[in-house]
Amino acid sequence: MKIGIVGLAQSGKTTLFNALTGSQVDTTAFSGKVEAHRAIVHVPDDRLELLNDIFQPKKKVPAIVEYIDLGGLSTSEQKKSGFSDQFLGAIRLVDAILVVVRTFKNETIPHPANSLDSLRDFKNIEAEFVIADLSIVENRMDRLQRQMKSKKLDADVRELVFLEKCQTFLEDEKPLRLLDMSDEEELIVRGYQFLTQKPLIVVVNIDEDDIQNELEVLKPFQKVISGQNATMLCIAAQIEMEIQQLSENEANMFLQELGISESAMGRLIRASYDLLGLLSFFTVGSDEVRAWTIKRGIKAPQAAGAIHTDFERGFIRAEVVHYEDFISRKSLPRCKTDGVLRLEGKDYIVKDGDIINFRFAV
Repeated sequence: MKIGIVGLAQSGKTTLFNALTGSQVDTTAFSGKVEAHRAIVHVPDDRLELLNDIFQPKKKVPAIVEYIDLGGLSTSEQKKSGFSDQFLGAIRLVDAILVVVRTFKNETIPHPANSLDSLRDFKNIEAEFVIADLSIVENRMDRLQRQMKSKKLDADVRELVFLEKCQTFLEDEKPLRLLDMSDEEELIVRGYQFLTQKPLIVVVNIDEDDIQNELEVLKPFQKVISGQNATMLCIAAQIEMEIQQLSENEANMFLQELGISESAMGRLIRASYDLLGLLSFFTVGSDEVRAWTIKRGIKAPQAAGAIHTDFERGFIRAEVVHYEDFISRKSLPRCKTDGVLRLEGKDYIVKDGDIINFRFAV
């Protein structure tokens, strides 16, 4: 899972990146360059830790998330020419877009617009996403229309009709996340990597004083992004970055003092999994205990393919026990004796927390 972090200059997005990843990217200067910083983060999962304690394997492999911190956006640059090709090329490859907007006050870090309005900032950024998508739609429509003058294929006609629908939607300043699409249209749109179709996470970067006021801070965004394949949350990025520098015990004490029940990384990863419709299943043994990330609704053969394509191609059966059933027994033979370890076929839909051993032959 790749999540691209974007935001106006001085919004605190690099501070958030450091807080999430433990990186130490300089946050004091803005060069105007669109420089991407990347970091891999292990997904915290207490279930994996307990399985590791039970099996004592040679290796423990958690699921991962890659965060990509893209260069700060300048409001003046946006008004002149929109996002750069470098920026667009990087952000089109992510699975979800995380937009950071600020409400924190700091006179030494002036907002580029010289005033704080987090909803305005978000709307400005999304408007640029709409313009970028509209440009792609119009360019492709122009090529299709020229192409159809010499040879009119049914597939091209259907694509043009769909793009005209996208064009109308975008011209009304609506993100493509809201556009109802048929299965055929979903196939057509897949290759375009439209920005406004990507799942969206809005993070409002708040002051320490607002940590207990999340609902109030997010209220202006509720009508704007509710039900749009999007989610929102508040994070005090500076505080979270400072917590990253503490020991585990010190960090837990600090979180308790602030009334924060979960770290920013935990909250954000959980929100990302929910938004993208992801779940984790586990493989266990003396060599390795590992968490695997797949989409919800995936059947057993496709889940096996997440491990290796041969597993999916030669899938026979899946030996499955749910985490809760296993953890109450702490033994696979005991699970088998009690009847909670079962064989499942090709139509089995994998559930979050399943522990699976795949049988296959190629």
